[in-house]
Amino acid sequence: MFNDIGPLELVTLVVLAVLVFGPEKLPKMIQDVTRTIRKIREFSESAKADIREELGPEFKDFEFEDLNPKTFIRKQLDNDELGLKEIRNGFDLKKEMAEVTDAVHSRDTDSSSSSSSSSSSSSGSSGGSIDMTKKPEKTDPDERPPFDADAT
Repeated sequence: MFNDIGPLELVTLVVLAVLVFGPEKLPKMIQDVTRTIRKIREFSESAKADIREELGPEFKDFEFEDLNPKTFIRKQLDNDELGLKEIRNGFDLKKEMAEVTDAVHSRDTDSSSSSSSSSSSSSGSSGGSIDMTKKPEKTDPDERPPFDADAT
C-alpha cells in the first residue's frame, strides 16, 4: 500500500501528525485508525463470503481478483484450452516477413524453385512471373497522358 513512500517522507508524515494532533492525542488517533481499517477489512471479507455463498458451488473457484480485466485476460491466455501456445510458437514473424519480401521482389523461397527460376531468369522474364516493381513508362514530353474518366 505504501510501497512508494521513502524514509524521509515517512519521517515528515510522523512529524506532521505530531504537530497536527499533538503528542497526547496521537496514540488515540492511531488506535482509532487501525480499528477503522480492521472493521473495513472484516466488512469486505464478510461481503466476499456472502457473494461466494450466493453464487453457489459452480463458482467455487471464483476469485475476486479475476474481476480486474488485466488479470482475467492474462489468466485466459495462459489457459491452453484454445491451443494459443501452439499457434504462438508455430508462427515465426521473421520467416513470414522474409517470404512476403521475397514474393514482392519476385524471388522464390524454395531451393528447388530457386534453381529453376535462376535458369528461367537468365533466359529472360518470360518464365510467367510478374514484375511488380514500378517502372516509369517512357513518354514523349509533348504527349499528354491518357484521360481516365473514373479517376476524376
